[in-house]
Amino acid sequence: MAKKKDTDNRKLVAENRRARFDYLIEETMEAGIQLLGTEVKALRAGRANIAESYAAPEKGELWLVNAHIPEYAPAAQFNHEPRRRRKLLVKGRELKKLMGAVERDGRTIAPLKLYFNERGVAKLEIALAKGKKAHDKREASKDRDWKRQQGRLLRDRG
Repeated sequence: MAKKKDTDNRKLVAENRRARFDYLIEETMEAGIQLLGTEVKALRAGRANIAESYAAPEKGELWLVNAHIPEYAPAAQFNHEPRRRRKLLVKGRELKKLMGAVERDGRTIAPLKLYFNERGVAKLEIALAKGKKAHDKREASKDRDWKRQQGRLLRDRG
């Protein structure tokens, strides 16, 4: 029997809702993230922004670029830089797959969610994605509006 992935035990810290609008998500995977102590404390306080960030392969490693984790005030002089690059931890096979897709096919690695798993470890859900064109975005918007209108009509009649 296949094991169902349990999403109830996660503590969501940040979500990139814009990614599903801007990109066509092909495949998702979970990556670890290398953090400093003050960054973990800021995340536990529920403060982070990954909306403008992306993951980029560089020198055989995967890096999270432009993610904003604000400084942790009680740390004073021992704080971290809010927009520093953070190393993502993925298996070698996954890294090769991601790097190949980015270099050959022009795909993007977009972060979707930053959360703590059931063991209390910070994880980042990343997606291999293809950028949508403007007309695709308009089409998705039309579909979403029509679904909403259908729901209203069914609710009013029934």
